[in-house]
Amino acid sequence: MPHPLRLHLTAPEEAVGPHVPGHVAHPERHHAHGTFLLPGQTVPTEGGGAILAHGTDRAGIERIAAEDPFVAHGVAEYVITSLAPGRVRPALAPLLTEDG
Repeated sequence: MPHPLRLHLTAPEEAVGPHVPGHVAHPERHHAHGTFLLPGQTVPTEGGGAILAHGTDRAGIERIAAEDPFVAHGVAEYVITSLAPGRVRPALAPLLTEDG
């Protein structure tokens, strides 16, 4: 089941700045592992970003989101939505399986 995540900054830039390196490493690690299919900034940025995650259940995604240094240090929060696809393009189906 895919899980779209939307990151919202909750603190001023000066509070966020020290945690940027750890935050950047967090999605890179989960992208390399295959859990984050599509991490990136929103356009316009609106003080956050978005991720399309899969390969674990909702509780697993919540744990991963809580490990983001931005969240752990209280300068951002994620809004997580779990999506039960009704239709999937055949080319995307292998990417959206639980173990895909």
